[in-house]
Amino acid sequence: MVGAAELIDNDFLRQFEIKIDNHLAKIEYSLQERKIFLTKLVIPEEINEDGFSKDFLAAVFEQIEARNLSVMPTCPEIAKFVRSNRKYKRMLPVGVRI
Repeated sequence: MVGAAELIDNDFLRQFEIKIDNHLAKIEYSLQERKIFLTKLVIPEEINEDGFSKDFLAAVFEQIEARNLSVMPTCPEIAKFVRSNRKYKRMLPVGVRI
């Protein structure tokens, strides 16, 4: 479902967003130096199907990795995603463990 929609990095609102069926899923962030703090995950119930949040987070992490930034997940759902996906743990800043 995520693959068909376009992931947008809205710099003005400081959030990654994806619009599906007139519903907006978003991850709010704060950018400091070479670190991006992922602070809030919002997925409307109407589009929160099995695997949607994982696909959405994976797409966001791929975009962050392409920008060569470190990730600081401060939201519990995003921290859980990082814990369960070892390949994204390498994106954490040195000395940070989740």
